[in-house]
Amino acid sequence: MKICVVQTKSIKGNIQSNIEIHKRWIDIGISQKSDLIIFPELSLTGYEPELGEGLATGHNDTRLDDFQNISNRNNVAIGVGLPTKSNFGVFISMIILQPNRPRQTYSKQILHSDEKPYFIEGNEQTILNIKDTKIAIAICYESLQIKHLESAIELGAEFYIASVSKSQNGIKKAFRYYPKIASKYSISVLMSNCIGFCDDFESAGQTSVWDDNGILKGQLDNLNEGLLVYDTELKTMS
Repeated sequence: MKICVVQTKSIKGNIQSNIEIHKRWIDIGISQKSDLIIFPELSLTGYEPELGEGLATGHNDTRLDDFQNISNRNNVAIGVGLPTKSNFGVFISMIILQPNRPRQTYSKQILHSDEKPYFIEGNEQTILNIKDTKIAIAICYESLQIKHLESAIELGAEFYIASVSKSQNGIKKAFRYYPKIASKYSISVLMSNCIGFCDDFESAGQTSVWDDNGILKGQLDNLNEGLLVYDTELKTMS
């Protein structure tokens, strides 16, 4: 199968404009025969914790219908970042749309301390099963916590995708950690980061893919939008 990780620059708080940006990149991912396309953390709003409560919605939001229609027509799964709400608070979530299937919501289970005034933690891991391949989603900070990976592996995860919003300092930590866990646990790690100003920092891009030996297979720069497509069988970029 082919997994696509996208690097975007979100427009702060503007869900509809960000949907149009996403659709353009989804079209490119589809043209490269991607089976799964993943976007950065809170990609539809930008990473803006103070705006989370006001922008929070749910997976049945009709603004997501275009993504569902694209998924159905092209037999592609799509993961987009969005704050979601419950009776107890607001989650940092990824909405996952698969062809002709109910939408899923994965909510970040381990929050950074800076996020806790604005969000609450999810309590369940989502494992996607695409083409008989099990894929775990992680959202930013939790992807650097070994217990999150080990829990996903216990559930059968064969690939680990980190949807993030990281500064250059965060990227340095990720680049030390991700290849190490990829090699140790024999699991490919893919990271989708954004670019542009987020909250109180500049996001550093450098979206990357490591194979199950911890070898860097592809990387984007820190300035431009783009995508990487990884062929999981051939372990090559396309």
